[in-house]
Amino acid sequence: MRSVLSVSLPEKISSELERFAKITGRSKSDIVKESVSLYLWEARLRKIQKRFGARAKKAGMVSEEDIFKVVS
Repeated sequence: MRSVLSVSLPEKISSELERFAKITGRSKSDIVKESVSLYLWEARLRKIQKRFGARAKKAGMVSEEDIFKVVS
């Protein structure tokens, strides 16, 4: 199922999005979907890092790459 979301952007961001869409041959909608998805993924990652950061350091995991190796 899909839902429609109307977003108001400042002119500068709107123009930049329009140019980027033309340059890449992608739709503005696809770029925004990818951007929101990435933002949400990064927000979840920050939450996990905050929650488990101290335990990860004690276990010798000091970088995101160390953690990805363990969970992959």
